[in-house]
Amino acid sequence: MFNCRLDDYTLLKTSFESISKIVSEVQIQTDSDGIRLDALDKSHITFIHLEFCKDYFSDYVCTEPEKINVDTEQVLKVLKRGKRDDALYLSVDENNLIFDFNGDVNKHFKIRLIDMDYTAPSPPELVLSGKSVIPFKVLKDSMSDMGLFSEKVLISIKSDKTVFIGKGDMGDSKVEYNGLYGSDEDNIGESTYSLEKINELLRADKFSAEAILELGVNTPLTLTLQNEDETGTLSFLLAPRIESDDL
Repeated sequence: MFNCRLDDYTLLKTSFESISKIVSEVQIQTDSDGIRLDALDKSHITFIHLEFCKDYFSDYVCTEPEKINVDTEQVLKVLKRGKRDDALYLSVDENNLIFDFNGDVNKHFKIRLIDMDYTAPSPPELVLSGKSVIPFKVLKDSMSDMGLFSEKVLISIKSDKTVFIGKGDMGDSKVEYNGLYGSDEDNIGESTYSLEKINELLRADKFSAEAILELGVNTPLTLTLQNEDETGTLSFLLAPRIESDDL
């Protein structure tokens, strides 16, 4: 049996605003510790990890592990039907993931479970030399600046700053965010990524006020979001763009 209550389901909703743009189907796994999902898009460019420990929920019961296969767009459509002050109750039966919104108006939805052969992917082992903690708003605004002229962005994490560079036929953009990361190295990480793919990740803009960026030289980018009490984590691993004409 699995059921739980969320007095504030903002983090779940904002997570699926991003996840639904990357993958069409996911397997949500539940056990006595909480819920999680791991997913990899069809092009093997973006890996997703979402986890909420049981302490994140107002009430949480899971007497035996469950594997809940769902369509991500259907989940997002239902989550958008609740009101800000509603409590959300989640449960599962043999064929459905069940959503009950309780507030001034009570709403009840069922999403049919998907029959799919699924093995949860695992992220690769990486050595990432550069790390930056940056306000989410600064990161999102910076990607908008990059998009003025370019379809890709060079991210460079140095000992005293994080630099974003976008170059295109009609112009160039550059943003520097100053900060110290505890390294004496001049250059501790630099890679180029698809701007479209990064913007998919940034749809989860209500998860955290800060984003943790980690990368190396021509390595995947790890973007991690955590809520204030660290009971919820949403992280992405994005493959770099390797091209002869990269920035």
